[in-house]
Amino acid sequence: MGRPVVYFDIGCEDTKKTAEFYSKLFDWTAHEASPNSITIDTEADDGINGAITSLGHEPHNYVMIYTEVDDMEAYLEKIEELGGEVLIPTTEVEGEGFFAWFADPEGNMMGLWQKEESATEAEES
Repeated sequence: MGRPVVYFDIGCEDTKKTAEFYSKLFDWTAHEASPNSITIDTEADDGINGAITSLGHEPHNYVMIYTEVDDMEAYLEKIEELGGEVLIPTTEVEGEGFFAWFADPEGNMMGLWQKEESATEAEES
């Protein structure tokens, strides 16, 4: 099974201002998800959707893509074995799944995403 890119985050300090910019630029639809996050629907038949996010701390400005995996812990171990670094360990997004951030050996940051049902399957095996 391939590992698709399934989501993106655009980091910023001002979510409303940044979401307004991308909405006007690309005709994306923005919906406030929380005080620090605005979900983005690209309104496309293909591709992926994402979010505009303010962490409230550094890094403020970043673009993060998330690759879907079926066993988060196995991939985090593999990242370290290959010379990468786990930056944010497995973190739950209630009712949806789990994410983690890592850096490759050159320092590029990426994210992993595991659906909630995949996590249940991984625990059972």
